[in-house]
Amino acid sequence: MAARGYIDLRSDTVTLPTEEMLEAIKTAELGDDVFGEDPTVNRLEEMAAKKMGNEAAMLVPSGTMGNLVSVTSNTKRGDSAILEAESHIYWHEVGGISAIAGVMPLPVKGTMGVMSPLDVEAAIRPRTIHSAETTLVCIENTHNRAGGTIVTPAQIEAISKVTKKHGLKLYLDGSRIFNAAVALKTDVREFTKHVDNLMFCLSKGLSCPIGSILVGNQEFIGKARKVRKILGGGMRQAGVIAAPGIIALEKMIDRLEDDHRNARLLAEGLSKMEGLNVDLRAVQTNIVVLDVSGLGISAELFTKRLKDHCVLALSRDKKRIRLVTHRGIEQEDIEKALAATEEVAKELRL
Repeated sequence: MAARGYIDLRSDTVTLPTEEMLEAIKTAELGDDVFGEDPTVNRLEEMAAKKMGNEAAMLVPSGTMGNLVSVTSNTKRGDSAILEAESHIYWHEVGGISAIAGVMPLPVKGTMGVMSPLDVEAAIRPRTIHSAETTLVCIENTHNRAGGTIVTPAQIEAISKVTKKHGLKLYLDGSRIFNAAVALKTDVREFTKHVDNLMFCLSKGLSCPIGSILVGNQEFIGKARKVRKILGGGMRQAGVIAAPGIIALEKMIDRLEDDHRNARLLAEGLSKMEGLNVDLRAVQTNIVVLDVSGLGISAELFTKRLKDHCVLALSRDKKRIRLVTHRGIEQEDIEKALAATEEVAKELRL
């Protein structure tokens, strides 16, 4: 995506809606969604529930709100929730799980974003007067900070056996769950059938300008609607958000394979450059994590130099940079980004 002349690899959230989506916004049939009267929202929610193999769904403005609504709806204040130590809920959602939901996070270190069922079971707090009772386990799929890695249906099922054994809820932060399904060429319901409820984003690789969807049974969505209202997320003529979402579910899922192909091309090119390192095992979908420590400089400096060469990226920590492919990034953009990166690396090696 050559926005303002830049190749923007910061995130798949920078995708712009298609012309068809913009037209759908203009012509959407509208009503008051808080009253349940927006027909376009209702249609999107019905589509989403069916696609995920569940009873009901609810539109929210963002994935972060979706996660917070879900954690709150699955727990009570003073509970604890197990989640992977590098998860988005734990790192990037301003502590809402504690500050607003009143839930204590119990981080468990996984391997490439995947928690071991044995470690999950070991982390469960006992139901005693001294403990914050564990009532929820959260999985992230694909896993952002691990590099877009996939938690397979078999791995989810193994964790679900632990949660069922102990009477816990299992929640899926499926922000990029369609990336996982497309990468494994598997129906998304193979992932969702093992969890109690989930969220997925419309506004990343699916190219919508805004919106995420919660999916679960009727009881869960009923609770979630009230929590959404508490958080100020009750929307009125929200069909303008839902209309692009319908197109996304109908037409934008299969094209995620293009993003994966471009990410692989990018990763393999970067891995061949002196002073740079990419763990190719982790490049499973549309995210590439680049380690620049071999150059003896910071990730922040490297991203600044990339920007000078019209490539935008995000430094993740002192030594690593995240690059994300998405609709609007074509093979020629990847080739230009590789050439720019090689030039920056060459300059910094001198």
